[in-house]
Amino acid sequence: MLFPFNIREVCLCTKLMEKQFNLKEALKKLEEISKWFETQKEIDIEEGINKVKEAAGLIKASKDRLKAVENQFEEIKKEIIENEDISKS
Repeated sequence: MLFPFNIREVCLCTKLMEKQFNLKEALKKLEEISKWFETQKEIDIEEGINKVKEAAGLIKASKDRLKAVENQFEEIKKEIIENEDISKS
């Protein structure tokens, strides 16, 4: 395991997870975290760890959301194909 914490717990703790997950907001937050690291002259270890945990949770939730969207597209594609088959009969 890459990180010694439960990704799902981290996701539940973020404000983004309190409402329906939004990929655009997650990417914006990931950019903010990245910029935070880039602008620090000296990184506070505790705050840095918290930001890494938050980023890991956002990445996991983003992957899950992208998979769900992919599944929705597959379902739509399947319905279209089925409707085409029915109309050809």
